[in-house]
Amino acid sequence: MKKLFTSESVTEGHPDKLCDFISDSILDAYFEKDPYSRVACETVAGKNQIFITGEISSSANIDIEKVVRNAIREVGYDNEKTDLDYRTCIITLNLSKQSPDIALGVDNSLEDKEGNIVDSEGAGDQGIMFGFATNETDTFLPMPIYLAHKLSKRLTDVRKNGEISYLRPDGKTQVTVEYEEDKPVRVDTIVVSTQHLEGISLDILKSDVMEKVIKAVIPNNLLDDNTKYYINPTGRFVIGGPLGDSGLTGRKIIIDTYGGYSRHGGGAFSGKDPTKVDRSAAYMARYIAKNVVANGYAQKCEIQFSYAIGVAKPVSIYVDTFGTNSIPEEEIVEKIEKKFDLTPRGIINKLNLRNPIYKKTTNYGHFGKKDLPWEKIVQF
Repeated sequence: MKKLFTSESVTEGHPDKLCDFISDSILDAYFEKDPYSRVACETVAGKNQIFITGEISSSANIDIEKVVRNAIREVGYDNEKTDLDYRTCIITLNLSKQSPDIALGVDNSLEDKEGNIVDSEGAGDQGIMFGFATNETDTFLPMPIYLAHKLSKRLTDVRKNGEISYLRPDGKTQVTVEYEEDKPVRVDTIVVSTQHLEGISLDILKSDVMEKVIKAVIPNNLLDDNTKYYINPTGRFVIGGPLGDSGLTGRKIIIDTYGGYSRHGGGAFSGKDPTKVDRSAAYMARYIAKNVVANGYAQKCEIQFSYAIGVAKPVSIYVDTFGTNSIPEEEIVEKIEKKFDLTPRGIINKLNLRNPIYKKTTNYGHFGKKDLPWEKIVQF
């Protein structure tokens, strides 16, 4: 049976991703000086203004405005007439310390208070988290999101290295993959929309994007005469970034994960320290799902954890291998429970999450990057 599945990605200059990057830059700045900082930081971008809000508790003293301007500059925004200018934008800070009610449950878990676990932190919130892996790419990601991220990353690379010098930071990509008997066989449709300078010929832009982005990224064996291409289909994309559309931290959660191919618990990642299981437990779920597949227990695996605020251990663990398992799913669950400490502290220690690594996660997906600790392959 044939079917089509589509995933999208965005460049680091997309307004929402800019906000994610600012929030993670602030988190890293605190972790560089105080790895036990509690950070829940969100960013709003609109026109030439940046608004930072949330809760931060830390012994570190950080020049947040400097961090924000450096993050915007790193992305490449320097023109308030077309998008945003890191030098002139208005930055407003609205930050407080973590709620003492939340800290009460995080500092000491319910199990610790009841004498069941010694010296354990509780989950920073209730919630459900999913992790997923499939053997259809070498990164153990689904093919559509894998290719969409590669296109977005390539758009940024050719802009920054000057190969296509007239591009601006904002952009989006989309890839539709045709599956046959649940295996990816070809790319059906590619959509690329990229911000550009005024006065650039659409024909030149289309030719450059085709040759220097699409053909440089998508394997030739996945393209054929029936593959459809839509490059800047509106015909013009000069006004972009926060000037073209407002941005907000946490609004690209499907792009951050599996492109819609797997379920999502609803929690965002960026700007959150690892006591927030929205982030850390989703990383752990990916780590375990990837290793279920890498160890040959299944060709495809989805894992769900659920947590209660102030409680250290997950309330439930769920595994679905979609009929591709080589051993019973119950046995996989038993292996997970035996091998991994799924308390917040156990996850933080296992994945070394008190390091300033979060700017590396923000763009082009939080999964599939080999240098991140939750992407390591282990035997269990």
